[in-house]
Amino acid sequence: MSEAKSVNGYLINKAKDGQWWVASAASENIAGPFPTEAMAIEVASVLELEHPAPKRRGKDKN
Repeated sequence: MSEAKSVNGYLINKAKDGQWWVASAASENIAGPFPTEAMAIEVASVLELEHPAPKRRGKDKN
């Protein structure tokens, strides 16, 4: 595999078979395979990172 590029918080990886994948920072494949790097970058650029909701602190904790 080649070195991954970072786009919008996602990694763009080329697999041994020449296909391109969009992966999370933990290297889990999110989308793909794509025939070109440009297609994988386009998909990664529109994906939104999901972050856990902030934990509430204080007396009004649910």
